[in-house]
Amino acid sequence: MGWEYRLVGAPDPIVTANLRWLSGYRHPRHELPGLAVAFRAAFAEPVPLLAGAEAVGDPIAVLPVLFHLLWRHDLTADLSVPLHPCSSVTTAVAGLVAV
Repeated sequence: MGWEYRLVGAPDPIVTANLRWLSGYRHPRHELPGLAVAFRAAFAEPVPLLAGAEAVGDPIAVLPVLFHLLWRHDLTADLSVPLHPCSSVTTAVAGLVAV
């Protein structure tokens, strides 16, 4: 008697790629409370990723925080399609704005 296993399904390669990208921003150094509040306000309604980042500040400076919030599920986007500047992002609970 030996062990037997079956691979029932392979993970979606797009979801895997998106999660791999976001995992690079999981470190707490990307957790900036002031920017997190600004992002929750900017994405209270669905907004394109880059437009929301530009509304908060210089994208080069604020995108790591945005990706960290996506990783933590504070913000949400459809990860079944590739993340790009026009990806729709919103707060994890629509309409929730931390003040």
